[in-house]
Amino acid sequence: MNKEAFVISQFTSPRIGDDGAVVGEWVYSKDIFAQNVHFKREWMSLAQIAKKSMLVNLSDAIAMNAVPKYALIGVTIPRSYTHAELKELTGAFLATCKAWGVELIGGDTTSGERLTISITIISHTKNPVFRKGMKEGHVLAYTGRIGESLKGLKTLMRGGSLGADSRFMKPVLKAAFFYKAAPYVSAAMDISDGLGKDLSRLCAANNLGARFTCKHTKAQLCSGEEYEMLFSFDPRYERILRRIAEQTKTPLTLFGKAVRGRFRCPCKEHHF
Repeated sequence: MNKEAFVISQFTSPRIGDDGAVVGEWVYSKDIFAQNVHFKREWMSLAQIAKKSMLVNLSDAIAMNAVPKYALIGVTIPRSYTHAELKELTGAFLATCKAWGVELIGGDTTSGERLTISITIISHTKNPVFRKGMKEGHVLAYTGRIGESLKGLKTLMRGGSLGADSRFMKPVLKAAFFYKAAPYVSAAMDISDGLGKDLSRLCAANNLGARFTCKHTKAQLCSGEEYEMLFSFDPRYERILRRIAEQTKTPLTLFGKAVRGRFRCPCKEHHF
């Protein structure tokens, strides 16, 4: 068992295991965005870091068919940061929240050697979508095109640079599609650790395997931080979902089916 899975296994609440925890009509989700783990300071401006840290948290809410309403932010800040740098960071948090209709209602700060951002999103839904719910024979699909984030990361690791709108720098969330598609979705999550890893989680939650109906390269399977929507649905809803994708101008890939068995991820662990 990897360290992430081991830590999670130590807690027993039945609300654990999805992109967010559902309590009544509210969904609570949290992600950490850490320097030298998720980004390097020489790669991104403070504004880009703040915006991406917020977007990756909003992605979890969308995957649960929940509308983000409130945010709490915890930040570990290096002592060397100037007031101008702090203003750049907080300004980007506020701008991203405003763009998504989210109220920033509090949080905490402390000092440390590296910038670390922890965000809690509180969202509302009357009809949450969980990772569990997929059945044998259901179609597997994802939004967008995957693989670009890993390409961007490799470019940065080689000392290159990326445009401000590249996938690694600025995820494009598919909220318009998913909120309309949710009534026809049986199970879902966002692609944060790569299609291969996240598909293995979706399959494990439903005690099923996956059979691919189209080829994917290992780079596509292992490209993390895509923040596309990975989901399953009953085949009878295919025409409806394709129409929603067309209406919202969302690329949609139907790549497999849920089958008996187990799906093994071909990718290395990211977290530790």
